[in-house]
Amino acid sequence: MIKIVNERTKTDLSTADFAYDLPPELIAQTPLEKRDSSRLFVLDRKTGSFAHRHFYDILDYLKEGDTLVVNSSKVIPARLLGVTEKTGSSMELLLLRMQEDGTWETLVRPGKRAKLGARFVFGDVLHAEVVAMGEEGNRIVAFEYDKERYGSIYEVLDAVGNMPLPPYITARLEKKDRYQTVYAKTEGSAAAPTAGLHFTKELLEEVKRRGIAVAEVTLHVGLGTFRPVKVDRIEDHHMHTEHFVITKETADLINARRAAGGRVIAVGTTSTRVLESVADENGLLRPFDGETGIFIYPGYRFRAVDALITNFHLPESTLLMLVSAFSDRETVMRAYEEAVAQKYRFFSFGDAMLIV
Repeated sequence: MIKIVNERTKTDLSTADFAYDLPPELIAQTPLEKRDSSRLFVLDRKTGSFAHRHFYDILDYLKEGDTLVVNSSKVIPARLLGVTEKTGSSMELLLLRMQEDGTWETLVRPGKRAKLGARFVFGDVLHAEVVAMGEEGNRIVAFEYDKERYGSIYEVLDAVGNMPLPPYITARLEKKDRYQTVYAKTEGSAAAPTAGLHFTKELLEEVKRRGIAVAEVTLHVGLGTFRPVKVDRIEDHHMHTEHFVITKETADLINARRAAGGRVIAVGTTSTRVLESVADENGLLRPFDGETGIFIYPGYRFRAVDALITNFHLPESTLLMLVSAFSDRETVMRAYEEAVAQKYRFFSFGDAMLIV
């Protein structure tokens, strides 16, 4: 598997430079009834000015000829609750990614019950065995299920799995599809590309009607998205890798529209990482199917993205660092202070930000 990792940029910034105070009550626990009724914080990175709108107002900031780039990865019900085959003790598996041989890298709780050869059962239809020990305490697991009854592992997961909500969401999710974008297609993510959760099918149709293209890429979001940066020096952080695909058709479409003067507007940090992983010095994109470990933080020069739609991210996270690189750290941190003061909703089910 080919992997892309960018060259690290030296910076005087530390992880602590991306800390901010967030009252717990501003962490959104449930999605709004209407996806596009969330608030939209608009940041003009040239002037540093702010505007407070709603997400359905995004149309006011898009122009004919622009291209929205969305991540069409689909979240799988990756949280499995079951028991050990021997003793019936409770177990929890969180699927991280499928390996090339069909086994899965997983997080297992409690780990002491997941020794090599340990077997578990989930809902009487899915059996698992620990076949190898992975990095950072992860386990490599092989699954067994009735292949005549279920066409794929994803069908079994739909039957017995739960959505892998981030740890800061403690409320029960009433409908699985609300942690899924309306354009999700390809199974593989352990977390949602949350910037896209604000779009409705109707809003996307109106976007296209106005001469704005919607281009799809795929990046399977891993749980590394939520891992805190534990080092003081940003450039010392080990970035997780994620599998992504951009087809020749998509790359050619984006290249042609940008060459004609249209902007590329990335929907989310995942789409941004795809585009910046495959862009050359002139911003031209190439097709690719592989892994990216690109780590974007202040000092990085963007090549392919002209505007960014994103959510509000955790303090000291790689996602906040990426957003700060797209504008500048001081302006973004000032915007976050304003969002807190205006009581925006934060994180996965929270409100959106547009940086132009």
